[in-house]
Amino acid sequence: MAFYDASKIETLYDQATLDARNRELGAQITADYKGKGDLVLVGVLRGSFPFIADLCRYIDLPVEVDFLGLSSYGDRTETSGIVRMTQDLSEPIKGKHVLVVEDIVDTGLTMKYLLANLHTREPASVRVATLLHKPDGMRVHVDLDYVGFTIPDRFVVGYGLDFSRKLRNLPFIGVVTNSDLIYPNTP
Repeated sequence: MAFYDASKIETLYDQATLDARNRELGAQITADYKGKGDLVLVGVLRGSFPFIADLCRYIDLPVEVDFLGLSSYGDRTETSGIVRMTQDLSEPIKGKHVLVVEDIVDTGLTMKYLLANLHTREPASVRVATLLHKPDGMRVHVDLDYVGFTIPDRFVVGYGLDFSRKLRNLPFIGVVTNSDLIYPNTP
């Protein structure tokens, strides 16, 4: 028996679909950055880790990878609207091309905060790659340069996206159809 109740999660994108889209995005990023200088992929923790790991394998360029942590959700299924930095970059980005790699952009509030913060560090450029975009939930506009999938305003889990800090390890992206008793084997 699975550690979660599969009847409560509907598969939206399976592993093969995610891999194919990562391959396409990697090829596009490679073409866009070829010959332009240092490229740093900045993963937004914690949700981006599977996406950035898979995506960077399809970028045929030398890349640096760094991470930073932001929080605006806590244990909730909707953003609080208050963005907090929980971990900063480990290396300077001045003069480098930065590609922010995010799991999902919905309200745009977190990304707007992050982009303003990164621009103060004087990179050569800053662009955004997001696996998922929920345009119906946008509260502020942010430019998204690479979008894996555009989805309806539904709560999704898996492939880095969590529900109460769990389900990030699902190899697919699913829609939570009923959050009650999603973990039947948990005391």
